[in-house]
Amino acid sequence: MKSKGIKVAIASVFALALSTTTLAQEVTWVGGEQMYPKKDIVTNAVNSKDHTTLVAAVNAAGLVETLQGDGPFTVFAPTNDAFENLPDGTVNTLLKKENKEMLTGILTYHVVAGTWDTKKLMAAIDKSKDGTVELKTVSGGKLWVMRNGKSNLIVKDEKGNMADITITDVYQSNGVIQVIDAVLMPS
Repeated sequence: MKSKGIKVAIASVFALALSTTTLAQEVTWVGGEQMYPKKDIVTNAVNSKDHTTLVAAVNAAGLVETLQGDGPFTVFAPTNDAFENLPDGTVNTLLKKENKEMLTGILTYHVVAGTWDTKKLMAAIDKSKDGTVELKTVSGGKLWVMRNGKSNLIVKDEKGNMADITITDVYQSNGVIQVIDAVLMPS
């Protein structure tokens, strides 16, 4: 009897550990808020205190419906600090109505079709001859992702600027968000 009780207890511990692990994998914290994989990219991003500038830009560019679409999309999402590191006045200029086309071009440069999570990016990097994977953005531009050390990833834009992926694999119902520490710029 004791052996059966021990087996049940062990099975319960494993079940609890598995459910806790599953829950931890499902919810990621970004900007002090939980990001739920059953919600779309915009619905989650709106809650992140670290992405208020990005959300304002997405609204100004009229991209809310697009990023709430089926996807899947990978969004390299710059933080507020990333936008603050742009030259003074850049964000305010981009948010003006007359600059909507330019803003849209910059924002869609941060979006790639498909779900490019860390596992997929690492596999593509490992298969490449030069240690980089080239991604085509929805704006038609190119980004390059490479390792920075053993497990960290960086993204390079067409101007040669680099951004660290600071929070990886924030899964969404319509893709994945990779949080980055710089704004990427097309050529």
